[in-house]
Amino acid sequence: MVCLASALGKSLDIPGFIEVLGTYRFFPDWGLWLVAIGITGLEWVLALWLFSGWRIEGGALIALILYGLYAAGLVTTLLRGLDLPNCGCYGVFFPQPLRWYSPLEDLVLVGMCYALWRFARKAGKPIDTSF
Repeated sequence: MVCLASALGKSLDIPGFIEVLGTYRFFPDWGLWLVAIGITGLEWVLALWLFSGWRIEGGALIALILYGLYAAGLVTTLLRGLDLPNCGCYGVFFPQPLRWYSPLEDLVLVGMCYALWRFARKAGKPIDTSF
């Protein structure tokens, strides 16, 4: 659900998300569009994949890696002393400032993805995600 909310928020204002990405100073300005589209697209694919229940262990593993990279990026940004008024997790519509505990939120998601991956591997069959 987090992946879906994140993808939707970013999709509704890609130029705004690009501005947020620029505040991290990780990527050259000329590549921000590509990074924004890539991140948003990957989140859409992951959200739909996880909701589908098809080979969920693969989706859970990729989501685990993605959230781990997000956490590493946030830690790096904090260590660089950058003050970000919006971490960009949900685009520009639900701005959350970067705080010392922001990476912990992504690490919780890493743990949840790990648990899903383990459960899906142990079950050996797709998980029913219908409500």
